[in-house]
Amino acid sequence: MKVMKAKRVSKIAHGRFARAMVFKGRKEKTVGGVKADGLMRNKRGKIVSKRASAVGRRLYKNIEGWTEAVVEARKALHSRGFVAINGKTLHGKALYLKAKAIREERRGSTSRGTAAPDAVAEVAAQ
Repeated sequence: MKVMKAKRVSKIAHGRFARAMVFKGRKEKTVGGVKADGLMRNKRGKIVSKRASAVGRRLYKNIEGWTEAVVEARKALHSRGFVAINGKTLHGKALYLKAKAIREERRGSTSRGTAAPDAVAEVAAQ
């Protein structure tokens, strides 16, 4: 009987820790073809694709101002827990108007027919 050759070990990382194996240099690339130079750690320590991270960052720029405005509005109105923005409750309506006012104030444009801060007080008073 012939002596069999040793099984060739795959250079492609599969499964749950595929990116980690590639990032640490144990494997050459992922199933999708991403090599170690295409991977990085995000701010939470998770190994992610550099390209996907860049796309996500670029897309987040579109809503970053609104997110910051909502956080500030929640702080100003002392919101705790879940509040549906512009939902059925008065608190939700006030939160929306306050966030919108903050965002427009930061942008420096008032030409969009935005709610004035006194409109927020008016809704809250109801």
